[in-house]
Amino acid sequence: MIEIILKEPVEHLGNRGDIVKVAPGYARNYLLPRGLALQVTAGNRRQIDHMKKVAAIKEAEERAAAEALAARLSGVVCIIARKVGETDTLYGSVTAADIAEVLAAQKIEIDKRRIQLPEPIKALGDFAVPVKVHSGVVAEVKVQVVKAE
Repeated sequence: MIEIILKEPVEHLGNRGDIVKVAPGYARNYLLPRGLALQVTAGNRRQIDHMKKVAAIKEAEERAAAEALAARLSGVVCIIARKVGETDTLYGSVTAADIAEVLAAQKIEIDKRRIQLPEPIKALGDFAVPVKVHSGVVAEVKVQVVKAE
């Protein structure tokens, strides 16, 4: 195990400025080449305090922007029209990519991987779909699946 300083938040590992112990291969092959971490040295240890202050400011700004986007998302209704069969069953399904496309048409750019749809929607109706905007900030988007005329 080696110690590293995280430059960016890494899920299931830590936040910016944290000193964590990881396997040498994980650090060497993933974290260090992607610029997510620094090796702990005497010079880097002195930068930890400065990094934490800068990270706290950056985190506060990102969280404020994420909360504003979450508030905007909670008022959005995505109407998706799909062809249906005689018994009102959908041909195909509604996926996270479809929801992201409708949001993009409404000038809200959300990565489809942030839309937490456990399984594709395969029925007509209204659904509340969670969207992870930021770590700790989750918004709900209303999705209406209707018949295509």
